[in-house]
Amino acid sequence: MTIGCDDVLAWIVELQQVYAQNRQWLTELDSAIGDADHGANMDRGFTAVLAELQALPPQDVGAALKAVAMTLIRTVGGASGPLYGTFFLRASSACAGKTTLQAYDLVQMFQAGIEGVQQRGKAELGDKTMVDALLPALEAMHKALGNGSGLAEILQQAVAAADLGMRGTIPLRARKGRASYLGERSIGHQDPGATSSYLLLETAARVWGPQ
Repeated sequence: MTIGCDDVLAWIVELQQVYAQNRQWLTELDSAIGDADHGANMDRGFTAVLAELQALPPQDVGAALKAVAMTLIRTVGGASGPLYGTFFLRASSACAGKTTLQAYDLVQMFQAGIEGVQQRGKAELGDKTMVDALLPALEAMHKALGNGSGLAEILQQAVAAADLGMRGTIPLRARKGRASYLGERSIGHQDPGATSSYLLLETAARVWGPQ
């Protein structure tokens, strides 16, 4: 199984729907420890992304991911735009000129994107950020790839790890971003960025999984 440009576009189409459907949930999570705008930002950003991709269809995977990145950076405020924009921009560089992705390429794509998020946000595991979902997912991807797993299994393992990481943010005290200003009051709340990151991976696994 390989992932082509049409598959990437199908992922983005589904992501737009997922973030629209989960707008209120993400807003509620963010209202507890942030600015209550994460749901609106993700919904607005991916609605703009979808319009951009439909107006100017990309010819390869790298071009598609770069279009996502630039649109998010241009249209999304707060931390979400720069962080998700960086994720897709770095991912696009790893896929530059490619029309299809094998399992190895997929892991390299996510690694580049996640490393970009870490570098941009300066966050580590345990800081109660999107990294708490993304880094365990990346580790699971590498482990599955090393075990000879196919693309669908790699994504399934990543989603399971991201889910645990997302839920694991609940007892953490935030050490980065707006939530860090709350100190002890940030404990007991699930991080909205980790949640939207989980949704990104879960959607990829669902769209690109066994048909």
